[in-house]
Amino acid sequence: MLLNNTTRGFLWSDAETRTLLNIWGEQDVQEALDGNFRNSFVYRDVSRRLAAMGFERTPEQCRVRIKSLKRQYLLAKEGNLRNNRQYHKIAKFYDTMERILSNRPALDPQEFIDGGPGGEEAVDGLDEDAEDAHDVYSESTGECPFPAETEVKLEYPSIPIPIPVKVTVGNNSASEQHPNPISSQLAANCGASIPKQQRRRRRTNFPLERLMEQFLKQSSQAEDNFYRMEERRLQAEDNRREAEHARELHMLQMLGQMFSNISSPTHPKTAVPSQPLPTYARHQTSPPADGLVKRCQPLKRDSQPLVFERRYSLGPTSDGSMEERVQSLVKKIVPPLSNNKHKGQDGRIGIIGGCQDYTGAPYFAAISALKVGADLSHVFCTKDAAAVIKSYSPELIVHPVLDSPNAVEEIEKWLPRLHSLVVGPGLGREDFLLKTAKEVIEKSKARDIPIVIDADGLYLVTKQPSVIQGYQKGIITPNFMEFTRLYETLQHKAVDGGDHRSRVLQLSEAMGNITVLLKGEIDLIADGSTVVACSTEGSGRRCGGQGDLLAGSAGVLAHWAHAASQAGLITGVNPSVVAAMGASSLTRQCNKQAFQRHGRSTTTSDMIQEIGPVFKNLFER
Repeated sequence: MLLNNTTRGFLWSDAETRTLLNIWGEQDVQEALDGNFRNSFVYRDVSRRLAAMGFERTPEQCRVRIKSLKRQYLLAKEGNLRNNRQYHKIAKFYDTMERILSNRPALDPQEFIDGGPGGEEAVDGLDEDAEDAHDVYSESTGECPFPAETEVKLEYPSIPIPIPVKVTVGNNSASEQHPNPISSQLAANCGASIPKQQRRRRRTNFPLERLMEQFLKQSSQAEDNFYRMEERRLQAEDNRREAEHARELHMLQMLGQMFSNISSPTHPKTAVPSQPLPTYARHQTSPPADGLVKRCQPLKRDSQPLVFERRYSLGPTSDGSMEERVQSLVKKIVPPLSNNKHKGQDGRIGIIGGCQDYTGAPYFAAISALKVGADLSHVFCTKDAAAVIKSYSPELIVHPVLDSPNAVEEIEKWLPRLHSLVVGPGLGREDFLLKTAKEVIEKSKARDIPIVIDADGLYLVTKQPSVIQGYQKGIITPNFMEFTRLYETLQHKAVDGGDHRSRVLQLSEAMGNITVLLKGEIDLIADGSTVVACSTEGSGRRCGGQGDLLAGSAGVLAHWAHAASQAGLITGVNPSVVAAMGASSLTRQCNKQAFQRHGRSTTTSDMIQEIGPVFKNLFER
């Protein structure tokens, strides 16, 4: 019987194994594994991190490989492999395993050596031993040690086969039935010496053996089919990623061509953009406007038109505008891109929201965070909304835990890995969900995580203002109706039609000097001591989901702003105000550019497509 080698193409190289051990040995992974018997989500995360490093492995392959390494480590530590060739294989990973497992509770050697009481570990151990044998040979020669087909010889003890004796009564004589008297006598003796029940048992053994051979052959074929399907799935995933990359590259090329046409010197008298840019150059055939001369330095070139370059500093501009000063600070908090960074270093954002009726809002907030520059977006939603939100984009990490009985404990496990939190998009107003959101906010405040509250999260703040009151890393983003309800709750009087600046300042003071961003015709930002207006021009089109875009981008910028403040990059201004100003100007400019393209049919999805070029023009030039 021939069995195919089902592990071909799935061997672990030294580089893969060391990368896997480095990821598995990280503190957050070890903390997630301690005390959790259901740890499939941990190995899914390990698989994603491994894929980011360039090695495509399934979570099950990672789990089996780790279990195999732990078993080999225990055997090597006990000295059982000292005289075995596998000891030389595990020796190269022994120090790494020793460093990782020395900080964990003592392992039971029988769990990995004997396979455990249930027998499940023993089955896995067989697969891993086979994998280890492949690894030993492949590490030394680089080739598969076994041929494509291996002949397995089945040996059985010799069993005397009874010869049936046919006895007839009639005219036929005994000599006709048994021509050979010796054979007849031998058959009679065999039939008489073996009991009838034993003869029946031996005859039935032969079909069972053939069934066993057929079963093993079918099992081998099934495993081959599984690995073949897995390879096809991985190939399809690679093709999909390449197609998405090509599509995004095509879109960027089209946008670059459009911007190059816009900035071309065909029209010498172009309007000065209302939003200040870090560096700005424009070819002029005539002297610039008076307001621009103060900030421009002409550069003369031979037979070339004059070039004016616009620059900004941390201090206030010539007209003393607080808005321009804060706008210039936004550019200082944007982390530079570098090849030395790892995934997650520029921001891991959590979105608390998403129920059966509202699935678009958490998606808009999470995808906006990614488009602005966050590395990872986690959405903590209800079970009914998880599949829908996940279908919108494969880039989002969706956790269907918001309506589970232990929702707070499930979300709290992820808080050490998050840099900021956005609470409210699509949350709904059910008491259980609001209670969960309140407890998560309290846990986040204890960890000093920046928090942005929007939408239904503001309904929770209206009912219980103390949930965010006085938290200096908190930002609330109400529209006029949400602002009115919150103001009347805290001030015990209606909002009159007077100056909104003083009303926003009063609300911020009543909330313990947290940052309040009032969305409207002109966005107003207050932190209890000052009020800044964002007058970046938007459009007359107000589409549903625009506030979710602002909340998601504010979550990323809040993390960057507080990190820059701790590093001393910005001083004299509340980092939350800088983050709110950046999110407000970005959202309004995206709305303006999307409206120029789509007019009345503009939607939030159109605005999200504008985040990349708008962010570059506002904060990276």
